[in-house]
Amino acid sequence: MDGRELRNCMGHFATGVTVVTCDTEDGGTHGLTANSFTSVSLDPPLVLVSVDRKTKALQFLKNNSFTVNILKEDQQDTAMHFAGRPLEEPPFQWEKGELCNRFEDSLAYVECEPWAEYDGGDHVLYVGKVKNFQYNEGRPLAYYCGKFSTVSQKINV
Repeated sequence: MDGRELRNCMGHFATGVTVVTCDTEDGGTHGLTANSFTSVSLDPPLVLVSVDRKTKALQFLKNNSFTVNILKEDQQDTAMHFAGRPLEEPPFQWEKGELCNRFEDSLAYVECEPWAEYDGGDHVLYVGKVKNFQYNEGRPLAYYCGKFSTVSQKINV
């Protein structure tokens, strides 16, 4: 199977963009941009993040609390900052969360304690138990066919 073509096919599934953050042992905060994020269960409240085995974040996420920061349409620079293209001046402000640092101005955040970890081939699947969350008004940053995108209109819920 051609891995590149499979990736192109999967890219036709539009997703939101998140940055997963966790505190490090030295008192810092580490983050990675991820679009492989999903809700798993409401009872108990669980979410899943899929992380490439080659990423540096793997060492920080193992058995560690994490926050999924769901980005707004104007936070593309933040996504790129944590996707390996750091900016000299960070395009975000940290805010102290209950479990670890998070972004001050995200569309939503979901704070999680570690629940389970699974082999996902070239990825590791981290399942977190939701301990705290909040959502705000705005439109999400989306990812489609290898490019950032936006949702054309806000859907009323």
